[in-house]
Amino acid sequence: MSSQRKKMITRSMYLHALKDSLIKLNPMTMMKNPVMFVVEVGTFVVLMMTIFSGYFGTEDSVGFNFVVFLVLFITILFANFAEALAEGRGKAQANSLKKSKKEIIANKVNGNGIKVVPSTELRKGDIVIVSQGEMIPGDGEVIEGLASVDESAITGESAPVIKEAGGDFSSVTGGTRVVSDRIKVRIMSDPGESFIDRMISLVEGAKRQQTPNEIALNTLLTTLTLIFLIVVVTLAPIAKYIGIELEIPVLISLLVCLIPTTIGGLLSAIGIAGMDRVTQFNVLAMSGKAVEASGDINTMILDKTGTITFGNRMASELVPVGNHSVQTVGEWAAISSLKDDTPEGRSVLELMKKEGFTYHAEVADGGEFIEFKAETRMSGIDLSDGRLVRKGAVDAVKTWVTAHGGEVPTDLDMKSNVIASAGGTPLAVAIGNEIVGLIYLKDTVKPGMRERFGQLRQMGIKTIMCTGDNPLTAATIAREAGVDDFIAESKPEDKIAVIRREQAEGKLVAMTGDGTNDAPALAQADVGLAMNSGTVSAKEAANMIDLDSDPSKIIEVVAIGKQLLMTRGALTTFSIANDIAKYFAIIPAMFMLAIPELHALNIMSLGSPKSAILSALIFNAIIIPILIPLAMKGVSYKPMSANKLLSRNLLVYGLGGIIAPFIGIKLIDLVVHLWI
Repeated sequence: MSSQRKKMITRSMYLHALKDSLIKLNPMTMMKNPVMFVVEVGTFVVLMMTIFSGYFGTEDSVGFNFVVFLVLFITILFANFAEALAEGRGKAQANSLKKSKKEIIANKVNGNGIKVVPSTELRKGDIVIVSQGEMIPGDGEVIEGLASVDESAITGESAPVIKEAGGDFSSVTGGTRVVSDRIKVRIMSDPGESFIDRMISLVEGAKRQQTPNEIALNTLLTTLTLIFLIVVVTLAPIAKYIGIELEIPVLISLLVCLIPTTIGGLLSAIGIAGMDRVTQFNVLAMSGKAVEASGDINTMILDKTGTITFGNRMASELVPVGNHSVQTVGEWAAISSLKDDTPEGRSVLELMKKEGFTYHAEVADGGEFIEFKAETRMSGIDLSDGRLVRKGAVDAVKTWVTAHGGEVPTDLDMKSNVIASAGGTPLAVAIGNEIVGLIYLKDTVKPGMRERFGQLRQMGIKTIMCTGDNPLTAATIAREAGVDDFIAESKPEDKIAVIRREQAEGKLVAMTGDGTNDAPALAQADVGLAMNSGTVSAKEAANMIDLDSDPSKIIEVVAIGKQLLMTRGALTTFSIANDIAKYFAIIPAMFMLAIPELHALNIMSLGSPKSAILSALIFNAIIIPILIPLAMKGVSYKPMSANKLLSRNLLVYGLGGIIAPFIGIKLIDLVVHLWI
C-alpha cells in the first residue's frame, strides 16, 4: 500500500474539518442528527438569554449564561468536527484517485486500421490496442495477448500483474499502465462509469445513507432524548412547587448532560470511519451496509482456485493409462490445447516443449475448437477428419467416452486418485472413444491459510470451500487449508444453492471469488468480495472489491465489520454510563439548597451548585474530542466468543463510562470553583 494511504490524517485535513464543522452548524444539516440538534436549539436559547438578559430578567447570571453558551457551542463544534474529520479522509482518498484519472489517448481499432482518439470518446464494446508504456484508456477485458500491467495507481502496490486473454485474469482497469508486451482490450464501460469513477464517487460519498443498525440506534437515541426532554421540562414546575426557581440555562445544561450527546456526536463519524478503514486495506466497499453486514457474518464461501490456492494450475506431468505411451498422451493433449487460451491449456504446450515431446499441429487445421464450459467441464477440438479430441475432468470425460461407445481403462481411476491424493487435479485426455491418459495439474495452497481459517473459526465463522475438483482432490486441499467443509465438482448453481441454504437458516453469508462463474454467487451473498484481478462480471456482482486481489483479506474485512459494530456499541455504552456520574453532579447541585438531605448524594464534594453544573457540562463537551481517535481507529478486536467479547466491553466501557466522569468532573470542578 502506498505511503499516502498509510498516512491517515494530515494537517490540511484538520483545517478543512474545522471549516466544515462551522458549515455544519446550518440547522437544516443539524436536523439530521436529532440529539445534536436539541443541543443546538438549547445553545441558541442560552445565547438569546445572554444577549437579551434584560428582557429575560437574567442580568445577574450573564457571566454564567455566557460560559454555558460557550461550552454548549464547543460541544456542537466538537461533534461536527468528528464527522467532518471522518469525511475528510474519504475526500483525501478521492483527490488522490482523481490525480490518476486524466485524459488518455487510445488506439481504437477502426475496421482494419487504428484510429487515435481521446479516451472520453470510447464507448462500451470498442476495441483498443495498448502497447508497452501506454495507459489503458478504460475498464475492459483482454481479448488478445498477454502483458504486465502496473496497477499502482489503483492498488498502491508497485509490483506489476500479468493480464492475459482467457481465464479469470483478463480484467483491466482504466488509468493503469502496460509495462511490457502488447494487448488488445475490449472496453466494458462508458465514460463516467469506469472503476476509478465509481471509486471516486464512493469515497466522496462518505456522507452515505445510514445502515439499518445505525438507523435503529439513532431511533433509540432520539427516544432517550425525548424522554429526558420531558423529564427536564417537568422538573421546572416541580422545583417551583418546592420553592426552587430553576433558571432555563441550568435546565438546558441538565438536558444536554443527560441526553446521549457523546454517542450522538460520534455516531456518524464511527460509520464513515468504518468505511474508510476498509478503504485503507485497499478494499472498495459499495455501501456502508456491506461493511456492517461483514461484522455479522456466520458463514464464508470461498472459491478454491485463486482464493485458497494460487490458482496457477500448471501441467506438470503426463500419465498414460491402458496400453498408451507418454508420447501419445502428450500429442493429443497438445492438439486439444492448441486453441485453448486458458493458463492450463498453455501450460500443456509449455510442458511439451520443456520435455521435448513432438506433435503434429497441422492435424488441428480446419478443426472446430470446443470451449470449456462449467456444465460439460471439458474442452477440445473436433478434427476435420471426423475424430473428436476431448480434455477435461475425469468423470466428465469418462461419461463422454462411454456415451460414444468406448470403454474406460481399468487403471484410470487408480492413477487419477493418486494425483488427487497429492492435491493435484487430474485431467483426462481422450481421442475418439478412447481415453489415452491424464494430465497432472499442480496447484499450491497459499501460505498461512490454515492460520487464517483458524482465526475465522475463533470468530464463530464457518468456512466452506467450493471447487470443480473431484472429491478426493477437494478433500486433500480442504484438509491442507483447514476449511470446515467443502463442495466438490461444484457448478455455479451449487454455490448459489449453498448460500441460499445457509441464508434460509438465518445466517449471513460472505463469498469471495474472481471468475465469471462466481458472479451469481457473489450477487446472492450478503457480502460479496470480488478480486480486482478478476473478471468485470464478478466485480459488478460483488458489493466489495479487493484492489490487491488477496482473497484471504476477507478476514480483515470481517474484523473491520465487527470492529465497526463493537465501536458503536462500546461508545454507546460509555455514553449512557456517563449519565450516572452526571446525576450525582447536577441533581444535588440543583436541589441541595431546598432539600439539604440531597447533600448525601454529593459524593464528589463539588464546590458549589454552579461549579457542579459547569463541570458536568465541560466534561460532557471535552469527552467528545477525547474519543474521536477511538471512533476513527475503532475499538481493538481480537477473535473470541461473543460472550467474552461482551463481558470485556461491558467491563471496559460500561464500568469505565461510570468511573471516568467521576474523576473528570471532580478535577474540572477544582479549577472551575476557583474561577467562580
